[in-house]
Amino acid sequence: MHTQVSAEQYASWPEERCAGVETVDGAVVDRPSASKRHNRLARVLANALDAAAGPDWNADTDFDVRLQDVPLTNRRPDVTVYRAETIDLTPTRPDHVLLVVEVVSPGSETTDRVVKVNQYAEAGTPFYWQVEQAATGVPVIYTYVLDPATRAYRDGEMFTGVIKAAAPFSVAVDLGTV
Repeated sequence: MHTQVSAEQYASWPEERCAGVETVDGAVVDRPSASKRHNRLARVLANALDAAAGPDWNADTDFDVRLQDVPLTNRRPDVTVYRAETIDLTPTRPDHVLLVVEVVSPGSETTDRVVKVNQYAEAGTPFYWQVEQAATGVPVIYTYVLDPATRAYRDGEMFTGVIKAAAPFSVAVDLGTV
């Protein structure tokens, strides 16, 4: 039986402890260390999104997004684009977030492709991008757009290596050289 953690308990933990976990329905789930390639993909993408987002949005890596308080569900997307005005608000809430990106790694396939997609959609996150690390070394990026009526994502564009997206804002970045 897993011990349930509350939002209040979680808030009392040091950042070092929070950095290695997510909470799902109150249960603490360990996050394995990511590869250097995974981290670089996330950082390059975050930098490009941050530069393209304009003054109203920031893009960053590796911090909690509180999807629900009870039972506590915190996810830690690889990249999050959030309202600049909320930079000092903790926790980051779904209504602060425009886009989340998950870089799929061995061991996170089902969680990133199925579970998190549904959780972010139910939370109302407008855009979800999934970066697949292909065996060829050139990543494939799938983009999804929220249908607010159904709280489900519909397929957006797909990119191989080079992203030239128009939504949620215009951004171009070459992940094929990472």
